[in-house]
Amino acid sequence: MHALLFFVDGLGIGRRDDYNPLNGLADAEPLAVFQDDEPVLLYDGVLVRTDARLGVEGRPQSASGQTTILTGINAPKLLGYHKQGFPNRALLEIIKTHSIFLQLKLKGIEQNVFANAYTQNFFEQRPRWVSATTAAVEAANMRFNDLDDMRAGRAIFMDYTNGFLIERGEDAMPRTPEEAGEILARITSEHNFTLYEYFITDKVGHAQDMKSARMVLSNLARFLRSLLSQLDFKQTTVILTSDHGNIEDLSKRNHTLNDVPTLIWGAHAHSVASRVHSLADITPAILDVLTKGETLS
Repeated sequence: MHALLFFVDGLGIGRRDDYNPLNGLADAEPLAVFQDDEPVLLYDGVLVRTDARLGVEGRPQSASGQTTILTGINAPKLLGYHKQGFPNRALLEIIKTHSIFLQLKLKGIEQNVFANAYTQNFFEQRPRWVSATTAAVEAANMRFNDLDDMRAGRAIFMDYTNGFLIERGEDAMPRTPEEAGEILARITSEHNFTLYEYFITDKVGHAQDMKSARMVLSNLARFLRSLLSQLDFKQTTVILTSDHGNIEDLSKRNHTLNDVPTLIWGAHAHSVASRVHSLADITPAILDVLTKGETLS
């Protein structure tokens, strides 16, 4: 069995209004889901409107939301608040002991990968603060992909078009969203568990830039459709989710209180959907698919 967790930062379920860049955006399937709508998703996908607030007052934030997704532990509840930015010491301790990569490794499932490529600067000048995904990889003593892996088609950059790298003078060729989808599909088929992270949606949401937001979402939808078209859903489960809302409401710079979309594809989509209610249910669902997949229906 194969499972892909496709993480999109800052994507909530918004209204059909003038502040939502998905409203009226042509060819935005399957990302164009709205409040009070029941979409029919391509490839028999299932939508779960997922709680990102996790029973804690305030606006959901990246560090605590991502920690929750990647561990199955309700991090805001343990902290007593939503933590923005990068994980603090308490969140890093949760990740260190409950990372999805570590949980899979302890269950004997070791063909796992974080599909994102890192630049050489990360290895030479490790930042003081690291993302929840970086900490999750380190918890299982896994190797990080670099730009050589990206160039060889073994990884993709966080900006899957490589535009960010090219602007900074790195040795990289531009990729279309469709090409990136093919590469991620191949990576997924070669591993038990694959994680991919995309966070430009959150940056554009904070900037309240409607033109950029529509372009980012349109290209992301193309990337996702290409990916899905290449996968064998009899053997693969795809879960797309987010840590909090943002880009779906450009009327404000802050994160929203909206539910986030969890979109699920594959043979076990309905069984996974039945157990996902909040962000804390994502990791347990993936563990079930990969350890008990043959018994799920």
